[in-house]
Amino acid sequence: MGYYGYYGFPRYVSVGEKRAKAQRKLAQLKKKNPHIVPLILAGTKLAHTWWGQAWNANLEKYADYSNRIGRGRSYLRNGFVLDFKINPGEVTALVQGTSPQPYKVAVKINPLNKAAWNEIKKKCEGKIESLQELIAGRFPKDLMEIFTAKGQGLFPAPKEIKFNCSCPDWASMCKHVAATLYAVGVKLDADPQLFFLLRKTEMDDLITEAVQDKSKKMLKKAEKKTGRVMADLDAVKMFGIELDEKAGSGRKRGTGGHSVKHKIVNKRGRKRGR
Repeated sequence: MGYYGYYGFPRYVSVGEKRAKAQRKLAQLKKKNPHIVPLILAGTKLAHTWWGQAWNANLEKYADYSNRIGRGRSYLRNGFVLDFKINPGEVTALVQGTSPQPYKVAVKINPLNKAAWNEIKKKCEGKIESLQELIAGRFPKDLMEIFTAKGQGLFPAPKEIKFNCSCPDWASMCKHVAATLYAVGVKLDADPQLFFLLRKTEMDDLITEAVQDKSKKMLKKAEKKTGRVMADLDAVKMFGIELDEKAGSGRKRGTGGHSVKHKIVNKRGRKRGR
């Protein structure tokens, strides 16, 4: 690495050079490992959906992180996250930096506290109609406040996040870790269910009660309809008759007052017209 004068400052590298370097390294990595999954940001906005935006807002509202994550956004926007994966309780990434080799980042996130999760589920009862609504972030404002409550909602507090990076940066959170954390928000934009995988909970649990209530209502309606049909059948048996309505056997009553012709058959098999 070249230096200016005698002061030990590294040579200035433009963003364009860094991007080109990252793309060359990505091509090399893909030759060795076709399962590499780079995180490509469409445009400059980091998140478009409620889930992605809520994740990023959660990071930014903690003073522990707010003064350290700015450069991470830049790394993410410029395509330096060369590989990114979310697994239960863990995020792993390869982030290109000044070194020829990308840095390895691992972020571990605690499972959602059981007591907090049970309380959230109770507050969600009957308020979320379907999984589609939950995924789309379409739910009442009071639920949004419950989900994002600082230290008590769905999103992790700083003490619930542990991270490690192979870079030599002395900071507890380097820009490579910050880029990885912002990358989570990008992924949640595409698939919010990854959030529940990361926190080791089941997304379906939030809508179970609502779905059960809806199923009970549907069953009650079905039972009423079945009861009416059975009552009609009992009446037919009681009077010993059958109603025989066939296409073309008569004319349906219309605006001209024409009647439908029925053939009524009693148990002795004799027919009479009506």
